[in-house]
Amino acid sequence: MEKRVALESRGRNPSQLKELNLDNCRSTNILGLTDEFVNLEILSLNNVGLTTLKGFPSLPKLRKLELSDNRISNGLNFLNGCKKLTHLNLSGNKIKDLETLKPLEEFENLKNLDLFNNEVTCIEDYRSKVFALHPSLKYLDGFDKEDREAEDSDAEEEDEMNGNNDSEEDGSDVEEEEDDEDISLSAVYNENLEEESSASSMYEGSDVSEEEDVDEEDGEGENDADGDHNNKVPDGEENADGVPEESTRGKKRKHEDEEEN
Repeated sequence: MEKRVALESRGRNPSQLKELNLDNCRSTNILGLTDEFVNLEILSLNNVGLTTLKGFPSLPKLRKLELSDNRISNGLNFLNGCKKLTHLNLSGNKIKDLETLKPLEEFENLKNLDLFNNEVTCIEDYRSKVFALHPSLKYLDGFDKEDREAEDSDAEEEDEMNGNNDSEEDGSDVEEEEDDEDISLSAVYNENLEEESSASSMYEGSDVSEEEDVDEEDGEGENDADGDHNNKVPDGEENADGVPEESTRGKKRKHEDEEEN
């Protein structure tokens, strides 16, 4: 059991642990558990092989103790250091009489007691006697005084620990966080849309500028071509002096021939 306690502790200080599961670690007595586990709230020692509870530590915050399928027949007084105990499972042990249950009177907060598969359950009017012995008891072997089945113990414990107000506050906190996430996601989405829109506007502007540049170049080219075309005088037409172009060229050639002669 000592090795299992060390293993389950995972190097943490005993005062840091709130829950400890030592099921199936074989030991006939309590070893490795000390008063240092001051904040322990849930302890499970099912099917360990315990024959005695001698040496059980004082655990002031312990609420739930699982001791099923052991060989415990007496010594419940060793649990007196666990005053806040609300759930105690002793099913599958060797408890034979009501006298053995007497020490449980000290547990004023005890609400759920399981003695299933113990010889004591065979006593006549067992249930009514146990309820009379422990006025705070709400459920015995999973049923209340009117034989109504117990509610989910885990859910009941959560309600007792956290309270309805805490649950509501947690719910509101979750809703606020979700709203914040929605707002932040919306903001990011809008920013992306704005960026895409601005980028698109820039691309459109650049395309328009390029088209205008191309149109201007095309216009200049057409103007140059028109100018060349206008400056060229076709053969046979009159030049600036009113003389046909062909006759002017002929006169020039004739004048050159006369000078040579």
